[in-house]
Amino acid sequence: MLDIPREHCGIVGMIGVPDSALKTYMGLYALQHRGQESAGIVVSDGIELIERKGLGLVSEVFGTPTSLKDMPGESAIGHVLYSTTGSTSIANSQPFTINYKRGTIAGAHNGNLVNAIELRERMEGEGSIFRTSTDTEVVLHLLARSPCLTTPEGIADALSQVRGAFCFVFLTPELLVAVRDPAGVRPLGITHTEDGGTVIASESCAFDLLSLPSGRSLLPGEMIIADRSGNVESIFPFKSAEPAPCIFEFIYFSRPDSRIFDTNVDKIRRRMGRVLAMEHPADADIVISVPDSSNTAALGYANESGLPFEFGLIRNHYIGRTFIQPRQAIRDFGARIKYNPVRGVLNGKRVVVVDDSIVRGTTSKALVSMIREAGASEVHLRIASPPIEYPCHYGIDTPT
Repeated sequence: MLDIPREHCGIVGMIGVPDSALKTYMGLYALQHRGQESAGIVVSDGIELIERKGLGLVSEVFGTPTSLKDMPGESAIGHVLYSTTGSTSIANSQPFTINYKRGTIAGAHNGNLVNAIELRERMEGEGSIFRTSTDTEVVLHLLARSPCLTTPEGIADALSQVRGAFCFVFLTPELLVAVRDPAGVRPLGITHTEDGGTVIASESCAFDLLSLPSGRSLLPGEMIIADRSGNVESIFPFKSAEPAPCIFEFIYFSRPDSRIFDTNVDKIRRRMGRVLAMEHPADADIVISVPDSSNTAALGYANESGLPFEFGLIRNHYIGRTFIQPRQAIRDFGARIKYNPVRGVLNGKRVVVVDDSIVRGTTSKALVSMIREAGASEVHLRIASPPIEYPCHYGIDTPT
């Protein structure tokens, strides 16, 4: 909804997987909820990297799966974007591919680097030229400048200079490298195919679509290095930090059918709803959700309270996730075009409305008015997560 934090990004990577471009495309489909501004895939045939990306949804950028026939190879990375820094443009679409002293490499990122501007200005002062406004490009410049001899060492050297939240996938003709920041702010998982291929994704729902095991989460600070022969190495090149997984992954960002941080999202949201009902009961007739991200929390509330759960708001699924729209004017218009009350459900009823969170507060007032206009006699708003009191600069669009 409009009141929720702006979405970040979704990343996929794989190596040793036939038809990797097609399977990366499928993985990005599963992660489309993590960003709708752009989509991109880079594939390797073992010799060169082939890049294709554009603005819009995965289906808009790539069309049908048959369009990927000209991207052969058994290793690939992919990205869906919602920009938390930088503007929406084709130049800022990921993955980024560069040629540097150690060869060709592509990278894609989910997160936010709080010292990216500082690093960028320093390197620009030393002669570096930037093509985009993203902090991801900053890391690629740091990698290109690194004196380290191997690609994994160069990546570790580059990322040791940044501060913030990051999950990266990097691809060369020979290697797939995946990295999670030392605090483990963003989710990143790994699984394997029956033939020994390695697959990386932001959420396990991408593995499900590919009929793969749910795998495990990369540990905070872990780097996975996988090659075309099926060799997989796990190292921890960074100084350890206190784990700080983002709670909004559970509250809103991730799909309820995903496992992130080795925990089921649906289970957490249902528990939040049950606790909410225990702490803030309401004398009401029905419980409804603000679809879709609060559906399971509302079910938990209904189950605990003994009230029937009803679908009192219908969501228009063809306008995207309105909080993920980058301008406030679009978000303000989004409430009524995105949700429509079901009068037959709401008329004459005392209604508990369960939402997952309030960030900007631009939607709740409009929703309550809409529900009252539909005939509800009472509206009790319940929020499944605690109040947001401070800004986040680690990949969520709540900087103030």
